[in-house]
Amino acid sequence: MAQQRHIRVQDLGLIDYQAAWELQALLFRQAIDRKLANRKRSDKEKEPIQHHLLFCEHPPVYTLGKSGKLHNLLLSEEGLAQRGIQFVKTNRGGDITFHGPGQVVGYPILDLHEFFTDIHKYMRFLEEVIIRTLAEYGLRGDRLEGATGVWLDPEDPEQARKICALGVRCSRWVTMHGFALNVNTDLSYFDHIIPCGIDDKAVTSLQQELGQPIDREEVKEKLSRHMEGVFEAQLLATTKLT
Repeated sequence: MAQQRHIRVQDLGLIDYQAAWELQALLFRQAIDRKLANRKRSDKEKEPIQHHLLFCEHPPVYTLGKSGKLHNLLLSEEGLAQRGIQFVKTNRGGDITFHGPGQVVGYPILDLHEFFTDIHKYMRFLEEVIIRTLAEYGLRGDRLEGATGVWLDPEDPEQARKICALGVRCSRWVTMHGFALNVNTDLSYFDHIIPCGIDDKAVTSLQQELGQPIDREEVKEKLSRHMEGVFEAQLLATTKLT
């Protein structure tokens, strides 16, 4: 029987985007360094691989992926400053998106060598975690051909709306960045960007769809449970990530 995989999960609460990125980068680098060092060690000397899942929420920020187009940001520097919104160019995939209060953001730092070495499968697995979570609220999440993320009514061009954005980085099969699920998000922030470079689709949230605010802690519990099921791993709560 295969050894049980463990993912250490920590809720960072409300945290500046840059600070969360730096923590991800530290764990990402540690995972790669450990992997490279293990190649030179005997089986008895190898250090166990550590997988992480960071939950958090950010102050308002627009982030642009490495392949994103700056013209999809519709505000000037002055406009950003007036509204108290940060703008950060990142090293994840994808185009521009918004992070802010009311979202549940998840950053998995996983060594895919212990799961599967297929980045497209990894993205579909993350989407599946979201889809299963939405189903518990009576919403049918789905995929839109040619686009990442999770959508509602993607088959209807006039009704299709995005509820969760995905963007990741992967090096030596170690991942970072992840997903942003709109729970109680102020959707007006999306009016100032062309989300993910798609200008003919709407954005939505759990609150928008269900007509009432949703308990974010409950959402994180459901996401964690479905992360365990989809990735066949056990999540372990931790307060120290070293």
